[in-house]
Amino acid sequence: MKIDLTDTTASKINKGLVKARRAIGTPAVGMVLTLVVVTDEENAYDALKAANDASREHPSRTLVVIKRVSRSPRDRTQSRLDAEVRVGTDAGSGETVVLRLYGEVSDHAQSVVLPLLLPDAPVVVWWSVDAPRDPANDPLGALSQRRVTDSYAAEKPVDELRSRAESYEPGDTDLAWARITPWRSMLAAALDQVDSEIVSVEVAGEESNPSVELLAMWLADRLHVHVRRAVSAGPGLTQVRLETTGGPITLHRSDGAMATLALPGQPDRAVALKRRETSELLAEELRRLDPDDTYASALRFGVDRLGGIQSAAERAEAAAQPTPALPVRAVTEAAPASASGSSPSSASGSGSASASASASASQGDTDRPTPAKMPPVKKADPQ
Repeated sequence: MKIDLTDTTASKINKGLVKARRAIGTPAVGMVLTLVVVTDEENAYDALKAANDASREHPSRTLVVIKRVSRSPRDRTQSRLDAEVRVGTDAGSGETVVLRLYGEVSDHAQSVVLPLLLPDAPVVVWWSVDAPRDPANDPLGALSQRRVTDSYAAEKPVDELRSRAESYEPGDTDLAWARITPWRSMLAAALDQVDSEIVSVEVAGEESNPSVELLAMWLADRLHVHVRRAVSAGPGLTQVRLETTGGPITLHRSDGAMATLALPGQPDRAVALKRRETSELLAEELRRLDPDDTYASALRFGVDRLGGIQSAAERAEAAAQPTPALPVRAVTEAAPASASGSSPSSASGSGSASASASASASQGDTDRPTPAKMPPVKKADPQ
């Protein structure tokens, strides 16, 4: 059921929700949270569809905030709020209110959203596009316990990761991080099956894919070894190769659906590693409302500590050399060992041995670019 409200108020919208629930015979409210989706008109359909699909796992009141840009100066001074109330099959397993803000009211979206929040229920804000530089201090972000952004939707994803590291607050998360959850789980399971020390790591994927950067930072942060960032044609992440004292461990995916896991002394095996839809990523983030310390640690490791990018052609040329130099994108500083361990799994080897391997590898870093040759960027605080 849909109810259109033109030039309305928050009070009339609440009355419209009650009327719609009674009309379909479900007067009780069974929502577990309020999901605020901030988007634009161009991406509203996809964002709303993803939110509705995610609500089948997490019944919620979804408030879609769309700020409409007025064409003339006179229209920009005239405030108006239009709303569309959806319940039943038109709103997944919850209820949806699409809010279109015109004029000056678009600068005060939090005043419109606040009266529509479910009482005593957690609030999650998701920016599908154009996320603020500091989500925690954004007027809408200040209303929420969990703030979801998507670095992949940014014009410059790597710069977006730097901004996220600088402004991180507990409760911040990124759909680019959720995209690598299956990769992290698979790699941790693979390391449980070997008893070798990790010497170095290479992560290959699309050049402007923040998930590749996050996976590389996570591995560097947890393993304290050199991590090389290589470029491939994609789609998305394509390969992770871990060089160990017992032989290489590789996880390769070329088609975005099935991957091949190769372990030393074991036959290759096919594993499901499908690229997931936005609704699945959003549903994963809604499962937890507590701070994600692992994401925070990987993010604060710093994308700049990974250096430059090496293409597939450059890697092939380097491999043909009799004494290949270390790739450009190598970690130049190991993070201190944490109390939680030095690897993604408890069976991946001792932290001291991994640190010594990093120290021995760093003695031959003469061929890697010096910090002066790297682009001038502000590093995130690792603390």
